[in-house]
This record gives sequence, C-alpha cells and structure tokens, in this order.
Amino acid sequence: MQLFYTPDIDPSLSQYFLSEEESKHAVRVLRLVNGDPVTLIDGKGGLYHAEIKDAHPKRTILQINSVTTDFNKRNHYLHIAIAPTKNLDRVEWFLEKATEIGIDEISLIICQRSERKEAKVERLDKIITSAIKQSIKAYHPILNPAITFAQFLKQSFEGQKFIAHCDDGEKLNLAQSIAKNGRYLILIGPEGDFTPAEVDAALQSGYKAITLGESRLRTETAALEACFEVNFLNR
Repeated sequence: MQLFYTPDIDPSLSQYFLSEEESKHAVRVLRLVNGDPVTLIDGKGGLYHAEIKDAHPKRTILQINSVTTDFNKRNHYLHIAIAPTKNLDRVEWFLEKATEIGIDEISLIICQRSERKEAKVERLDKIITSAIKQSIKAYHPILNPAITFAQFLKQSFEGQKFIAHCDDGEKLNLAQSIAKNGRYLILIGPEGDFTPAEVDAALQSGYKAITLGESRLRTETAALEACFEVNFLNR
C-alpha cells in the first residue's frame, strides 16, 4: 500500500493534486504510474482510496474513488505532557512509538530539573507524520510547543489528570484509576524527576499522583508505559 499524508485534502472533491514534494516521491522514488492505487490520510480521521490519473513529478493528479470518515476513531483521548530529554533522540523514539500505539496530543514541558530547555517541534512533528503513515493512522496527534511547567498547569483540561513521579507519598495505580472511554492527561517529568514543589503544585491544580510500577523508568519509557496502559485498558 502506497500511503500519502494530505492534510489539505477536501473530502467533497473528486480529484486531488499531490504537492510537489509528494509528487516527486510518488513518481521518481516509488515509480508510480497512471492507474496505480494509492491511499491518503488527512490527519483528521479521513482515509481516502484513490488512483493516479496523471503521474507528474511536480503535480500528480489523483482520482478519489472512496472516502472513509472517522477511520479507526479511538474511544478515548490521551494527552501526555513530557519533559524533553537531554538527548532528543529519546523523545523522538517516544513520539514514534506512542503514535503507533495511539495518542492524541503531546505537550513539551520545561521543568526545574530539565536538562533541555527548548525543543523545536518542526522535526518532531515530521516524526509523528512518518509514524501515522507507517501505522496507517488517520488521525494526526497534536504536538504543542515547549512551555514551562508552571504555564502548563494554568491550562484547562476536561478529564482525569495525573502526575507520575518517583518521590515517596501516597500514589494511585494508573490501571485502577482511569474511567474507561474518558479523557486523560498525564504528566511525565525530566531525568531528575519533578521537584517536590512541582508535585505539590500539580496536586493543587487537580492532578492525582500515580505510580507506573516498581521500576524507576527513564522519561521516555515512563511516557510510553503510560500510553500503553491507557490504550490497553480502553480496549
């Protein structure tokens, strides 16, 4: 299956023009020709079956044959806020795997113990795009630019809110705390974990402290574990 990400496609039209970049990839790299079938995803739940009508390396024309809306729509909403790691490759790995498993929104948060104080979202968003194409996801997860932890806590969220941390104290088990088919926001801290003050601030903002198991997990592993648990529990 040859799949293309086409966020600007109009489902009411019978034809679509691939961008110059995608046209070049289709014709010069994939060697597609007139009549070849292709699949398109718009990142908003639409999956399109089409065929090539004019295989041009700068402006390939596609004939749209069928459209499926809300393709594989999930029964819950998962938002993970994660502190970007010093080695950004680890965050890239998380974004790729979380997209493949299933996630709706990712926020980058800068904490007091963060070793990385900024992260450019353009490259990270391309990794998400590549992952939705690889896993045939019709919904493109939202990636929000990095903001401070304090700024993030001021944002509203309708649903269950959790903070995973390693300090002592009473913590809930995530698997026993979420309501099925709900909306969830989970905070994952930096390599040095959240500070006690940050944990207190989150609790005061309505977050519940959770544990992700007995092992002390790396940032990206903890975020992926939370992603996996939420999706598993909502099957």
